[in-house]
Amino acid sequence: MGQGKSQFSEEELQDYEDLTYFTKKEVLYAHQKFKALAPEKVGHNKNAKLPMAKILQYPELRVNPFRDRICKVFSSSNDGDCTFEDFLDMMSVFSDTAPKAVKAEHAFRIFDFDGDDMIGVSDLREVIKRLCGPEHKLSDSEIQQLVQNVLEEADLDDDGALSFAEFEHIIDKSSDFCQSFRIRL
Repeated sequence: MGQGKSQFSEEELQDYEDLTYFTKKEVLYAHQKFKALAPEKVGHNKNAKLPMAKILQYPELRVNPFRDRICKVFSSSNDGDCTFEDFLDMMSVFSDTAPKAVKAEHAFRIFDFDGDDMIGVSDLREVIKRLCGPEHKLSDSEIQQLVQNVLEEADLDDDGALSFAEFEHIIDKSSDFCQSFRIRL
């Protein structure tokens, strides 16, 4: 221990280590990163909740087209505002050590914009628009064609939407999914 600077007890650190894909040292480093987003608010309050606008200042989130969805999926209050535990959970899932199945589950939730436990046509349209960005406008017919291509490839039961199992099947075929579904701490 030596430094005596940690806001967490040894027991809390052990719990975080047990519940995430991080070591105690990485948990403390994650807390430093969280605290740096709003030092005046986090300061000595380890239970501080930061507004989504502050969380989005994290460099790798700032440039992510799904930044708001990521915050909402990991926010315990579902509004995008995050406690340190929410932030730690997010960073753990996006870490290199998180299993592919855990990453797939969270990716599915991020892409399920309407929250109906399916990735339907409207969800796919939104994913495509965000991936292309505002500077690369696709026509409605181009977007519709891309949606159709995805559904033809991945919608195994032909119900017009992707279930988690169908989504996971596509993820399994993607060799670079884990590399792209990552945020460095």
